[in-house]
Formats: sequence, C-alpha cells, structure tokens
Amino acid sequence: MPARLRAAAVALLLWIGPAHAAQSTNPPPPLTNTRFDEDYRYLLSPQARSGAFWERFKAIPVTGDGTGSLSTGLELRLRGEAIRNSSWGQDEPRSDAYGLWRALPYADLRVGRSLRLFGQLIMAGTAGKLDPLAPPDADRIDLMQGFADLNAPLGDAQGTLRVGRQMLAYGSERLISIRYGANVPRAFDAVKGIVSAGPWRVDAFYGRPVQPTPELFDDGRDAKRTAWALYATRPLDLGWTDSAGIDAYYIGYRNRRAGFDSGTGRELRHTIGLRSFGKAAGWDWSWEAMGQFGRFANNSSGGGSIRAWSLATDSGYRFTDLPLQPRLSLKANIASGDGNSRDDRLETFNPLFPRAKYFGELTPIGPYNLMNLHPSLDLALSDEFSLSASAIAYWRESLDDGVYDLTGGLLRSGAASRARYVGTQGELVLSYSSGRSFEGLISYSLFRPGPFLKDSGPAKTIHFAGMEAVFKF
Repeated sequence: MPARLRAAAVALLLWIGPAHAAQSTNPPPPLTNTRFDEDYRYLLSPQARSGAFWERFKAIPVTGDGTGSLSTGLELRLRGEAIRNSSWGQDEPRSDAYGLWRALPYADLRVGRSLRLFGQLIMAGTAGKLDPLAPPDADRIDLMQGFADLNAPLGDAQGTLRVGRQMLAYGSERLISIRYGANVPRAFDAVKGIVSAGPWRVDAFYGRPVQPTPELFDDGRDAKRTAWALYATRPLDLGWTDSAGIDAYYIGYRNRRAGFDSGTGRELRHTIGLRSFGKAAGWDWSWEAMGQFGRFANNSSGGGSIRAWSLATDSGYRFTDLPLQPRLSLKANIASGDGNSRDDRLETFNPLFPRAKYFGELTPIGPYNLMNLHPSLDLALSDEFSLSASAIAYWRESLDDGVYDLTGGLLRSGAASRARYVGTQGELVLSYSSGRSFEGLISYSLFRPGPFLKDSGPAKTIHFAGMEAVFKF
C-alpha cells in the first residue's frame, strides 16, 4: 500500500475509534458488499441522528427543499496471505507470501424518487507478491461502479431502469457473483431492469463482465463473454418458518473462446434454476437445482450440444441453548462432468461467474465435474469472536473429465487417471466483528491430494494462511 494511503487509513481508524459504538434510535441499513442497496435518506430528519461518526457522511442535502441528497462511504481492506505448494506444486511460484490492499470509496446522489446516480472507485494493489499477477490482484485506480437509476411507477408495481457499470449478485452467488473475496471484485457493463410487484421482485439484465487491468482507468469489457438473465425471487409465509423464500431464474451465456477437457471452441449456454432458502426453529437451508443446455462448437470436432446439471445444498442447525451456540452444517454439491470427450455432447457444468473463495478461504478447484461433502462446525466464542472448523472431501463426477480451477481453466486432464477421489481439504477460521464498521479474520487451510492428483502430476499438500481486516462506513 502506498505510504500516504496507509497513513490516511491509520488516521481514519484512530479518528473513528471512540465513536463506532454509537447507537441510533432508527436502525440504519445493514452494510452491504455492493453498497448501492443502502438508503440513508431517513437521516435527513435531525431527530433520526444518533451522533455516530458515519452519519455526517450520509444524506447530505444538496437542494434547499431536501429532495436531493448525497451519501458517501468507504471500504478499506488489508489482507495478508501465504501459500506453500500452489496447485499442489504445479504452479510457479510454488510458494509465496504477500500483502493485498484495496480502497473502495463511493458516492450516491438521489434526486427525489425518480433519479439516482451512483459512483464507486477502486484502488487495489499488492505488496511483495511474486509475478505473474492475476487480473483480480491489482487495479491502481479505476471505475468499479458507475450507473444511473430511473425509477417510475408501473401501475401497482415499481420499476427501475439501471444503466452503466454495476456489480451483479443473485441468490447464493453460485452462478452470478461480485467475487467479493478477490482483491478486485467483479463488475458488469450492463443494462438492468427491476420490477417489484407485491411479494415478487423480477430482475432482467444484459451485459458483459469488466476485465480488470492494473493501470489507470483502463478497465474494459471482456470481449469474449456476454451474459443475460431473468431472475425472480419472493418471500414465502409458510407459517412454521421464521423466514423463507424461493428463487427461479434463467441465465444466458456466450463465450467465444471457451475451454474444456474435450477441447476449445464457441459456447452458447442456457441455465435454468430453482432455489429454496429459509430459517425455522434453529434450522437454516439453501437448496438449489440447475440445468444447462445449449451449443458448443468445438474447434477440432465441429458443433455439438450441451447437457449439464448441478445440485447444491447447504443445511445447518444452531443449538442456541448450548454453550458457544454451536452450529453444525453440511454442504453437499455435485456438478456434472463430460462423460465422453470424443462425442459431440459437452456435459461439463459451467458455474459462469462464481463467487471467490467458493469452498473456503482456500479454493484451488472450482465446481466443474465435481462432487463434494463439506461438514462444518461454527462456535460463537463471544459477542465479537467466532470460530469455524470445516473439512471437505472432493471426487470427480465423471472419470472421463478433468479438474478445473475456479475460472474454468483445466488443471488436470481426465485422461491422466481413472481414480475418482481428488483430495481432502481442512480449514480453521477465527473471525472478529466489532460494532458496525470493523471486522477481521485469521485462517489456516490445507489441501491433501488424493489418488487422482497423485496420478496426474505434482501432488504436494497445499498450505495456506490468511489474515484480513476490513473497515466500512
């Protein structure tokens, strides 16, 4: 981190430290990762203010009648990582230790109920990281988000048209995510429509992901990938639940240079999905089913069809009457793989734009041709500290397909081994949260390779450690 930015961050933390515990008589909106869903216009009323330090930056009147207001905010994140035997000893450099930093300032201008302008910059970099840097590692200064909202009533419904650069995240973020865990999150240059009618909210968008590059204001659209979607969600009142809901969606995707174990070519893929989620009497769940179809024009064998699928579940129970309020949970996932790389059908599931750290702080493989079981235990050590311990077992779904990384890059070909078991991962995460604005974590993870990795190339145990501190207002 540049010395001036580091000094400014320290000064800001010291300045806000004594005031972060102030309480408002009106509960403020929760802090989000995208920031644009936070509405602070209630603070235009002096009686709504509590004196918390951050209130002076929110709902600043810009017109005499109060119809126009400006909110500003900032996220600062410092992170340190150390890895040994990256990709089981396959990558260079095999081991590395480095720092990551980023700043995400934003401004949100609202004029009446009809117009809204939102802008957010990103400044992100590394300290001591060996080359080569990945695109999500660094972005000196660039536009993270910049869009305009036009709001209008549609009979009994409410409609919003959003145009510009924006973060997109839906449901469990298995398929469309802002990639928040990476140093540079993901944004799209997109047109998006939102309609809220009764309990339903329906989103439709068309856009291209932004390709981050490290220089000043040089981020552009990814020329090879395009996405469009229709996503509907609504809460459900089932009587016996604390909260529940359902999502139904369609996502279209085009990649002009897609690569799989069966070859490379042009990919046109359609995904339909259904998700159920909720909480009831200590239980919580998120269950999702996805099917994919389309065309894959393999450069070596010509055109072919796509038939792929995935099932993903996350179920847990918290024992609120026991010391430390333990929560036991199990994630069970399966993503289809290609059953025959020589035929004209591609059966490898594609997670499209998945979240970063998909399986944990360490995520060396992605949800392509994969089955996994992921039990975990979470403990509330105090009001500020929590501890999570988890283990993950991975298998290949198809023995004729390989193992991929989170971006879809082929790590190991399926032709190298007939073994199904990929490996075992373990992880410990100690998390800290203080008040509204500050949180941090310390983590340790390892990935011990199984027979498939041992048969197909280097197979050293990966060790990974991370530390993180995040400040938001």
